[in-house]
Amino acid sequence: QVQLVESGGGSVQAGGSLSLSCAVSGIIFRFLTMGWYRQVPGKQRDLVATITSGGRTNYADSVKGRFTISRTNAKNTVYLQMNSLKPEDTAVYYCNTVFNEKDYWGQGTQVTVSS
Repeated sequence: QVQLVESGGGSVQAGGSLSLSCAVSGIIFRFLTMGWYRQVPGKQRDLVATITSGGRTNYADSVKGRFTISRTNAKNTVYLQMNSLKPEDTAVYYCNTVFNEKDYWGQGTQVTVSS
């Protein structure tokens, strides 16, 4: 059974930092492209960043230069380091992967940035 479990959300003031983790089980992690998405109530879930099995990264324009996605294959974990946080970064953050044409999502973790 494939499971993605996020952790590390919380509340921070604007300009602060948070680090998210997503532990993956039930699947061969090192072959996967992993992604972080975020969603605010009433809006669609938007891509934040992705990292391929080879370590190639991609970021939404809104987070470039502030967020860093990384992975540790030995720990089956993907990370999202978020710096210089802004109130507009407030959202539920989800970890994602696609395997055999099926989307897998974590339960989400809330990130709240106050001004």
